[in-house]
Amino acid sequence: MTHSFHPSILREYDIRGIIGETLSVADARAIGAAFGTRVRANGGSTVCVGWDGRLSSPDLAAGLVEGLIATGCAVRKVGRGPTPMLYYAAKARSADGGIMVTGSHNPPNHNGFKMVLAGKPFFGPDIKDLGTIAEGGAFAQGSGSVVDDDIADEYAARLAADFDGQRGLKVVWDCGNGAAGEILGRLIKSLPGEHHVLFGDIDGTFPNHHPDPTEPHNLVDLQQAVADRGADMGIAFDGDGDRIGVIDGLGRILWGDQILVILAEDLLKTRPGATIIADVKASKAFFDEVARLGGNPVMGRTGHSLIKTQMAEIGAPLAGEMSGHIFFADRYYGYDDALYAAVRLLGIVGRWAGTTLAQRRDALPQMVNTPEMRFDCAEERKFQVVAEVRARLAASGARVNAIDGVRVDTPDGWWLLRASNTQAVLVARCEAGDQAGLDRLRAELEGQLTQSGVALPA
Repeated sequence: MTHSFHPSILREYDIRGIIGETLSVADARAIGAAFGTRVRANGGSTVCVGWDGRLSSPDLAAGLVEGLIATGCAVRKVGRGPTPMLYYAAKARSADGGIMVTGSHNPPNHNGFKMVLAGKPFFGPDIKDLGTIAEGGAFAQGSGSVVDDDIADEYAARLAADFDGQRGLKVVWDCGNGAAGEILGRLIKSLPGEHHVLFGDIDGTFPNHHPDPTEPHNLVDLQQAVADRGADMGIAFDGDGDRIGVIDGLGRILWGDQILVILAEDLLKTRPGATIIADVKASKAFFDEVARLGGNPVMGRTGHSLIKTQMAEIGAPLAGEMSGHIFFADRYYGYDDALYAAVRLLGIVGRWAGTTLAQRRDALPQMVNTPEMRFDCAEERKFQVVAEVRARLAASGARVNAIDGVRVDTPDGWWLLRASNTQAVLVARCEAGDQAGLDRLRAELEGQLTQSGVALPA
């Protein structure tokens, strides 16, 4: 039987849609059958399946499993939890593939799927291929099986195993009612110190605040709790637990590149000269600091699947994105796991003698920058706008890194313009040494956008 997906749901890094509008259980069943077909064609049969806490996730997971079984796959249902728990299950069970039902940090009525095949990210052309298989109806046929494999305790124990702090800390954790809550409850029982959990109950309506730690307004409750309890730090997770947010004991946000510098500094003590990857949105301060610490900083394209692939290709033990995806291949498996990153960060701070996270943050180079600016641009236009800007910059002789959009270096600092791979938006950021320089960079960016008929938000 053939099946056609809504054209908007097959994205670059995952499958994502709106329940009842662009995504249904029938779609999930077809995704399972198409992915199972790929697994069987690859010589495999075992697929791990997990799901987050969204209200629609159990039904989508059931449809997914039906489709997988129909292709002859042996399904291991690892249960409700964060996306990295599914990644762990695929590794620990030596599975041929894995699918996570998750809407990540998107609104409650959204949901989707993240996948791995043969231990590697499944994205880009692979996701498009699922649509081709479904439209042709060329599904593998078989009689598969399904078993329950509750891996939560095992996963929590694996996370705790790499804590190497010399003292416990007072930490406030904000799960945002997302999928990390139950695992965190298990994890903190194995960690020293004093731990306080906000919104640990998994609730797909997200009644307290949206689970996206890159948005400062979602961290207000955490900041208040850290202040009230005099905590050393606060840690927040997104809806599926693969992105981390961190605040210091003074309630200040550490952005993804700042977290990565602290992690890199510690790693480079045992792996001098190691390559550390940050995405194109990261501060110049990150690249300068990693070089100063004896590491090899490398700029990569934005996108968790792209970063994981690049890490494997060049053997980088650590990578991160401004969005809070942190990837450890040092003592771990090379995928983005916010819970694991938190354990490593607590270990580092717990080994510092007489230094707080707030003091270490103050010692980082201080830059003046805009937040990540995201603004609407039609899907059929967004990449063309970036191409137009790139062409004008090339003609002017500007210093441009075109690895992912355009990142322009000037005496004042740098500015970035790129097209989102997952939404009909353009993304921009500017960074300078002072406010006057930042104003000039923003004016240059705005001028380029104006020439392409796009307005930069105030």
